[in-house]
Amino acid sequence: MMDHAHDLASVRDATERLLVAVGTLDNAAVTESSRLPGWSRGHVLAHLARNADALVNVLEGRPMYASAEVRDTDIERDAPRPLDVHLADLRESGTRFQETGAAPADWSRTVALRNGVTDTASRVPFRRWIEVELHHVDLGIGYELADLSAEFTERETEFLAARFAGHPDVPATRLTDGTHTWHTGRTADAPEVTVTGPPAHLLGWLAGRPAGTNAVTAEGGPLPTLPPL
Repeated sequence: MMDHAHDLASVRDATERLLVAVGTLDNAAVTESSRLPGWSRGHVLAHLARNADALVNVLEGRPMYASAEVRDTDIERDAPRPLDVHLADLRESGTRFQETGAAPADWSRTVALRNGVTDTASRVPFRRWIEVELHHVDLGIGYELADLSAEFTERETEFLAARFAGHPDVPATRLTDGTHTWHTGRTADAPEVTVTGPPAHLLGWLAGRPAGTNAVTAEGGPLPTLPPL
C-alpha cells in the first residue's frame, strides 16, 4: 500500500537535495547540455518546475497539461532563464505541490495523468519523487544512479518492471540484482531473457539511462530494447 505522507516527505528531501546541488552552478552551466538528448540543464530544470504544477493539477482534478504542445512550449520558454529564476521556480512550485499534498483528500481516488493513464492519488507523490530523483541524475552535476537510496531504487525498479509487463514489444525478461528478482515483458515467451546487474544499473536500464544499459548483462538472448517512458 502506498504511504503518500512518507512519499511527500521523500519528495521534500529530494527537492532540497536538488536545490542545494543546482545552487552551486552558474548561469553558463545551466545552458550546457544535460544527459538527456536535445535538452540543456535549463530544459531539465524547467520541466521539473512545470511537472510539479502539472501534478498539482492532477491532484486538484484538472488536466495534467493543457496539451502536449503547451507542455513543450513552456519548457522551451523557461529553459534559458538565469539560475536564480530557475531556483526560485523550483522552490515555489515544489512548495505548491507539498501544500496540495498536505490538504485533506481521498487518497484512494483515481486520478488522470497524461495520454490516458490513470492511477490512484496515493501514487502521485511517488511519481513526483521519481521525477526529482532521476532528473537530478540527468543534470550530470555529480548525483549518480548509485547515489539513489536503496528504498527508491527497489521501488522504482518494481514500478518500471510492472509498467513493461505484458508489453508486446518486450520479450519475457527476468531481472535480478542477486538478491531481488522482477519479471517483465511478454508472459507467453519461454525461456526468459535474464538481465543481471547492480540495483542502480538495473534501474538505469529500465529508465532508459545509458549508464544503466552499459552496466547490465543479458543471458538467454540480447539485452531487450525497452520502449521510451
